[in-house]
Amino acid sequence: MEEFVGKLWHRFITRTAERRFPEAVVTLPEMRRSVGVMFRALGGDGGARIENATRTEFGGRRSLLQKIAGTHTHVELGWRDQEALHLPERIDLLPSRELNRDLYLWLAALASGDSTDTGEAWLIHNQRLTLRVIACFPGMASRYRRLVEAVLPLRPDPAALPAEEAERERTIRQALQRPGSVEGIPDLPSPPAPVLLWLHPTPPGRGCRAPAGAPVPAEQQGEVHRPEEERRYRAEEVEMPDGKKGLVMDRFENIFGWAEFIKVDRATEEDDDLSEAEQAAKDLDHLSVARDQKASAKRIRFDLDLPSAESDDTPLGDGILVPEWDYRKGILRPDHCRIQPMIATDAEPVPLPPHLRAAARRIRAQFESLMPTRVWHRAQPEGGEVDLEAYLDFVTERALGHAPADSGLYRDFRGSLRDLSCLLLADLSLSTDTWVSNESRVIDVIRDSLMLFAEALSATGDPFAIYGFSSRHRDHVRFHILKNFREHHSDRVRGRIQVIRPGFYTRMGAAIRQASSILEREPTGQKLLLLITDGKPNDLDQYDGRYGIEDTRMALIEARQKGLQPFCVTIDDRASDYLPHLFGPQAYVVIRNPEDLPRQLPLLYARLTGH
Repeated sequence: MEEFVGKLWHRFITRTAERRFPEAVVTLPEMRRSVGVMFRALGGDGGARIENATRTEFGGRRSLLQKIAGTHTHVELGWRDQEALHLPERIDLLPSRELNRDLYLWLAALASGDSTDTGEAWLIHNQRLTLRVIACFPGMASRYRRLVEAVLPLRPDPAALPAEEAERERTIRQALQRPGSVEGIPDLPSPPAPVLLWLHPTPPGRGCRAPAGAPVPAEQQGEVHRPEEERRYRAEEVEMPDGKKGLVMDRFENIFGWAEFIKVDRATEEDDDLSEAEQAAKDLDHLSVARDQKASAKRIRFDLDLPSAESDDTPLGDGILVPEWDYRKGILRPDHCRIQPMIATDAEPVPLPPHLRAAARRIRAQFESLMPTRVWHRAQPEGGEVDLEAYLDFVTERALGHAPADSGLYRDFRGSLRDLSCLLLADLSLSTDTWVSNESRVIDVIRDSLMLFAEALSATGDPFAIYGFSSRHRDHVRFHILKNFREHHSDRVRGRIQVIRPGFYTRMGAAIRQASSILEREPTGQKLLLLITDGKPNDLDQYDGRYGIEDTRMALIEARQKGLQPFCVTIDDRASDYLPHLFGPQAYVVIRNPEDLPRQLPLLYARLTGH
């Protein structure tokens, strides 16, 4: 009974102290596309990701009700850094969905002009960003005015604050209503109430630009990303506790509500319940991580499905060194990555799988019409026989006393020319091991796509090659040879495609550079570099994040400079966040249903080659 009453009291006091509108909530996932378009269209960094913001501690004044409820201790504001634009996971602070949507878009517009090294004070910096948006994009002015009118009633009433805090609050209100009219803010020990329309004064991992009194997170440290929830946590690395110093000092009958005990010393235990530990981690805002030297019988298991040396593909040579672009230094690091060509020498030749034969017949029939056909070419300067019609025209013109035109008098029976070649590069990283239906994984869909793609191009007679890639650090970028340009399509090629398997990571820039060096040697006029992937570049080292995206972008720029035509086919539903920055707006396509990829890929090729 006591527990039941406690729950009712907690629910009542929390709802009473909370000033939110859950019926008008708008979440970042539903706004991600619109926010990304707004941010980049207004001049934001095209390579920045859109991510959830970290909750930071707020040490400002709280009402008595908020103190009793234990709420409003943390705040979630927007900011940007070199890697990403960070926005709240959900916004339900304003009374209508339209206003909450406008707040997302306004923060994206404000962050589009933000820089990480201005050194300006928080209040001055946000006023300048506001004036920039309104001056450069006048259509945002009405949205800003609506947001100011909605936000001001939510701020503390200056009449209810002490004199110094009241003056500071009036200063902030003036800066919101008339941006650029305020040049300073009173310096007080306690921070002001969060300003929802401005960027975070001291984002985690960024230097402080705020004056004293701005909301500051407890510690400026790293972040741990939980991809399943897309929530970021502030974290620190500490020494491993020895399990002998843990101490809780509290009279449990005096506990009023939930509390967090800091510096909990919990060593490794053989009977740890990992599911409970995972749930506990979700409730924390700050994680301390240490490296344990003990072996544990229970641990989180990652099934990498890596091939043994006996069943792995055969390496060819000692590898090929290729450069990598370091966007932070603005240099191309020579010989930084090692491409390891590999081939499945033991793959048994196999015929086309039965479940693909019907589709292959239809595709071959469609693509055979693209095969160059033999036709008579008239009025040629040389050929297999005399062109009688051209000869009669010549004789007639001469008999009439006209100077005959210098036209050919022969005709020749030959085929027309398709002057193009294609290299298909397939992502074979571990992420392709995920299931897209009850029957197939991503790697199965890619395998079927490669099978049908090869059938289609063999019907046209166009030169083509197929390679796959994955990586494990920069010194081991696996480059699987499935079919090269000099090899005819056969059961042996199908056998190599049949045995592809997922593994490792996606160092995309190095693979694109190697594919480009192969394709540029082809003598054809049109050269198509076709990339199939299910996600963005990543690896175990710094390649995960902005570094990998910028290196891939530079590799694609280099490919275009060589006269190649890169194009990406992806099944990543979030590809629109980064692919426009990599390939441009017209050089990629997202396949919404992965199981459609085998059917769509050959048709896409026909459209790209203009036939």
